[in-house]
Formats: sequence, structure tokens, C-alpha cells
Amino acid sequence: MTDPVAPAHIGHAPSPANPAPLVFITGASSGIGQALAARYVALGWRVALVARRAEAMADWAQAQGWPAEQWAVYAADVRDPAQVQAAAAACLASQGLPEVVIANAGISIGIDLALAEDIAVLRDLLDTNVLGLAATFQPFIGPMKARRRGTLVGVASVASVRGLPGHAGYCAAKGAVVQLCETLRGELQAHGVKVVTLAPGYIDTPLTRENAYPMPFLMAPEVFAEQAVRAISAGVRWRVIPWPMGVVAALLRWMPRWLFDRVVGSQQQRKKQRRSA
Repeated sequence: MTDPVAPAHIGHAPSPANPAPLVFITGASSGIGQALAARYVALGWRVALVARRAEAMADWAQAQGWPAEQWAVYAADVRDPAQVQAAAAACLASQGLPEVVIANAGISIGIDLALAEDIAVLRDLLDTNVLGLAATFQPFIGPMKARRRGTLVGVASVASVRGLPGHAGYCAAKGAVVQLCETLRGELQAHGVKVVTLAPGYIDTPLTRENAYPMPFLMAPEVFAEQAVRAISAGVRWRVIPWPMGVVAALLRWMPRWLFDRVVGSQQQRKKQRRSA
């Protein structure tokens, strides 16, 4: 992790009085997060982008030719709640309260629970995917409740539906994301705050490019972002993207345990690549 200090703030953020809506996105430096940022900017939104590599993120944003007042970058590692809270505080002070907060930062690493060293990998998966999401939402829940408006978006995965060989940590983490978002939805609906859970299938990102097995319905991140933004705007509770993976997810969810065990038992070759030593 980086040191828990006030985040670097790069960009020329407008005052909170700017009428353009604002979206706060973690994990914005690549893949889904980057595509979401580009889509929102194209729609005229302001963006608050959170990434560990803030300078690289800012270089990319500048290269897009975006108006300087439309974006800002905050350096934070979502595994450190203090860093995320500092980034959120800086955003609130310089750009205002977002309409949408997207907890997108996440990692996918295979683990083998027969190996003692993989317990640390499991901790990293949970810290990034679960604690990072909670830390991202926390600073905005109170202000959104007070305003009685806002949307929190958790990026889960189709892998949250059932446990898959080699994916114990990732499935557990993304399953926790789904349950956390569902719990918050019940707690916040009376306060006018929506909670949206997105479950991507296979999206062409740096994470999935490491997979050494077939990935059905592989989707470009730009196409995912377009569909995701529509789902967020509609305030849907749960959306699998692309839709054919939603059919797969539904089948997996309702498959009897004896049949599911037989099916996944024959898929050992699809184990997720483990982290190199």
C-alpha cells in the first residue's frame, strides 16, 4: 500500500456549484473503470477518478482532451480506508457531493487453500474487493441520505453466483459484495438513495487477459460501460452484463447442488491463475 496521507489531487475541479452531475469512480485507471469514466464524460458528467497511480491516470485523462473543469484524479489505495476517506473528503470539498458513486476497484487472483501462503492472497482479495467497496461507500452515505438522493454502485461479478474451482477467494469476495449491496439497498431505500449491483461477465480487461481458458460472450469494456451507465441511470437493483451471461447466472443459481458439483468437478482446468511467487 501507499502511505496513508492526503491524496494527490490532480486536475482543475470546478466549484461544487457547477450544475453538471458528478460521478466518483474507484479503480479508474484501466478496464471497466476507465471505460465508465470515458462514457460519463461523453455524456457531459464531471468525473472524480480514484486510482493508486494518480499521475498515470491524469496523463490518460489529459490525453483524452477532456475539458480541465470536467475531471479530477485522487490517489488512493482502496485497501486503506483512511486513504479512501481522504480522497472522498477532497472530492466533497473541491467537486461537491456526487450523484453516483461506483465502487469498481477489484482484483481477481486464483488461490489454493491447501497452501499456507495463499491465506495472505485471500486477505488481499477481501481487502480490495469487499473492504474497499465499503470504504468507498461510507463517506457518501450520510450526505446522500441528508440530500435524499444519490446512487451507490457495487461492481460484483457473475462469479458471485456460485463457488468455482480455483476461484475461492474471488467468488467469496464478490458474493460478499452482492450481499453488502443488498443489505444497503434495504437500509437506504427509505432515504431516497439507490443501490445498484452490476455483475459483469467476461469483459476484455487486463484482469481477464490473464485467463488461460475460453471466455464466452467476451465484451469490450466500452460496450459494457454503455450498458452499465444505462442500468445505473434506471436505478436497477441487479444487472448482469452481457445479458447472455445473465441466463448462465440464472441457470447456475438454480442448478441443484448435486448437479452443480458434478459440472464444476469436470472443470478443474478452468482454475484461475495463481499469483506468481
